[in-house]
Amino acid sequence: MRLILADDATVIREGLARLLAEEGFDVVAQVGDASDLLAQVGLARPDVAIVDIRMPPTYTDEGLVAAQQIRAAHPDVGVLVLSQYVDVAYAMKLVTEGSERVGYLLKDRIVDVPELAAALRRIADGGSVVDPALVAELVSAPSVEDPLAALTQREREVLALLAEGRTDRGIAKLLYVTPKTVEAHVRSIFRKLDLPSDATENRRVHAVLTFLRARTQAPRTALSE
Repeated sequence: MRLILADDATVIREGLARLLAEEGFDVVAQVGDASDLLAQVGLARPDVAIVDIRMPPTYTDEGLVAAQQIRAAHPDVGVLVLSQYVDVAYAMKLVTEGSERVGYLLKDRIVDVPELAAALRRIADGGSVVDPALVAELVSAPSVEDPLAALTQREREVLALLAEGRTDRGIAKLLYVTPKTVEAHVRSIFRKLDLPSDATENRRVHAVLTFLRARTQAPRTALSE
């Protein structure tokens, strides 16, 4: 898998590149700002770009803006945005525009290289990855009109893990149930959320988007506490 790393900190870039190379990834470019990132994506056409959310010159949302531009211009290129801490507004702006080939993780996660590698592979395969800390914050925030009200507590747990990008087998392992039990919960979630059944539609993606949008309906104060 071909990767581009975008982070203004050279030490972080080079260290992460070494770790990922040991996992079998091909880091085709390393850049320190958004403009170089966009140029290299156009030239190298990687499978996934790993992007720090805050880069020069203002260190606010340059990485986020670049990620959105990559997704618009190169929909076949996955994007994994890394953040120092959970920023609900930035994360939701990225993920709810479409949850295919996109991820949002805290930088703390990159120390677990196997977990990072698994996240990159899920994104490259067309899936999504959302940091568990963000999911936990969204789950705890009340929404004004909750479209998830029909779901049982267990179904909400399954949907939250789907939003993190987990597979049925991965969810089963975390919840100590069988994969068939998870499949039954997922079918029930699809039915209760009245998701499209057309073969051309990815109902898992629709379910994740429904979950994320439902949680972002919460009052701003609840999300920022």
